[in-house]
Amino acid sequence: MTVSCLRAALSIVVLGSASWAQSPCAPSAAAKANDAPQFYDEPQFTVAGVTDASQTGGHGSDTVRRTTEALTKETVALNSDHTEAANVGLLRSQVAKEPDSAAVHHALADANEKSGDALGAALEYQRAAELEPSEINLFDWGAELLLHRAYEPSGEVFTKGSRLFPKSVRMAVGLGVAAYSLASYETAAQRLCEASEIDPQDALPYMFLGKMQGIDNQRFAEIAGVLLARFARLQPKNAWANYFYAVSLMRRHDAHSNEARPLLERAIQLDSKLALADLQLGIWYEERKDFSHAIELLENAVRIDPSLEEAHYRLGQDYRRNGQAEKSKVEL
Repeated sequence: MTVSCLRAALSIVVLGSASWAQSPCAPSAAAKANDAPQFYDEPQFTVAGVTDASQTGGHGSDTVRRTTEALTKETVALNSDHTEAANVGLLRSQVAKEPDSAAVHHALADANEKSGDALGAALEYQRAAELEPSEINLFDWGAELLLHRAYEPSGEVFTKGSRLFPKSVRMAVGLGVAAYSLASYETAAQRLCEASEIDPQDALPYMFLGKMQGIDNQRFAEIAGVLLARFARLQPKNAWANYFYAVSLMRRHDAHSNEARPLLERAIQLDSKLALADLQLGIWYEERKDFSHAIELLENAVRIDPSLEEAHYRLGQDYRRNGQAEKSKVEL
């Protein structure tokens, strides 16, 4: 069954009363009233299937859509506990023999997912979570729903999982990705803030937050700025920490953006293959009309990663500004 058919045919039922987790990054009153998705205390784990809550496969611009898809895949990849895929037929026979075994239902879910049976996978992950609401069973169910763009139901499952397992960083991250996928950007930042408080040294929440940058939301930018500054302070030898904090500074478009240059230079020094840092430093020089330096950095960015579309585009523009018309045509 294709994902589009799956989304069109299926639905989830979740009931309960609204509740908000308390955090230093708590949402504003206006956000609580207007923008926040309603997550519930006691979802009924009854899934008829999977639906695309956004109706269009994602909110906002193409960039946001692609970021959502990338973050979803990275969320699913957080589970390293999957068993090796076994024969689906054998596992179904085993389920018939042991209908109350959460482990067998989970193994069948893994096998269904690998064989392309998304609905079967979702139902088996659900059944495993019903039988044994463990961290892995709830996370896998939420991630499966997220993978097939059932963003609101996924948020419900991750919410339940976060309450049962408040020390699970990946559950809190999953909740943040679900909120981001629903264009609830302030809520996404709050959830990732809460994830970072579980273990401030864990890079995972900061990495997801950093990759969400690019949206126009003031509150998100404020939270991201604080958290990414902490990331850079706690892990000064982490290239990504320096890069993401630099990006947050540059997005402010104020005097603070001058602080971005040494951070980007440090990121490049720490990881010479981090093409995004070359791209961003090239943009920094572009904004100051220093096209020679910008070209040098953008050339390095596309040499490291030829798939960087923005780097090719900016390089083409800078070649044109620098009187290199033929090179500009090639890049554009």
